Amino acid sequence: MNATVAGLTWHSLVGRRRAVLLVVLPTVLIALAVLVRLVSGESAASAADLLGSFSLGFLIPLLCLIAGTGAIGPEIDDGSIVYLLAKPLNRYVIAVSKWAVAIGVIVLFGVLPTLVAGFVVAGGEANVAVGAAAAALLAGIAYVTVFLLLAVVTRNAVVIGLLYALVWEAAIGGYVPGAQALSIQQWALAIAEKMVGDRAAELGIQSAVGLGTAAVLLSVVTFGGLAYTGYRLRSIRISGDE
Repeated sequence: MNATVAGLTWHSLVGRRRAVLLVVLPTVLIALAVLVRLVSGESAASAADLLGSFSLGFLIPLLCLIAGTGAIGPEIDDGSIVYLLAKPLNRYVIAVSKWAVAIGVIVLFGVLPTLVAGFVVAGGEANVAVGAAAAALLAGIAYVTVFLLLAVVTRNAVVIGLLYALVWEAAIGGYVPGAQALSIQQWALAIAEKMVGDRAAELGIQSAVGLGTAAVLLSVVTFGGLAYTGYRLRSIRISGDE
């Protein structure tokens, strides 16, 4: 990991207009959590519903899209990536540096708010907050990897990423039995289900895949996607054309 690349990426992500969304979205989650707590009191079931539908189903994918594509997409679009690639830096180091910063953004604006929202609504009941936060972290890592790769291989990464997050993950992958096995959200739910334990089914925290399968698929997407991102960066010519 290169500290200079990481620093530039951080300032790029949090110093532009996209930073507004990074702050607004978790703020909405916390506000909803406070509202639910005021209306229904301390409730593990309400926390599971809120975190499953809003955090894992909407907040994390959207934040990952912003962070993953924003970490490198603008540099490719405006051609400034050539100045970075002209430096004596390994392409994989560049990819890992940007990936790590994007994950840091997700932890700060996605995972921690999910944990806070879970404790606001459920307290420590049924370990829902911790399970949801762990699922958000692992899903976030996989999503960021996918969206970072998309930003490298296509200039339409944001559009494709939105279609993937809203159509595949939220609609098809969430409800169509066969497609659920290929959903990052479902893989992450397997982690939450394991951490919540015996009450997971009662609270509606159920994954379409087993824990072992989920761990393998998350690992393949993360490490395979990151490796291919570095490989694709190597194929970008200094002229700026792929």
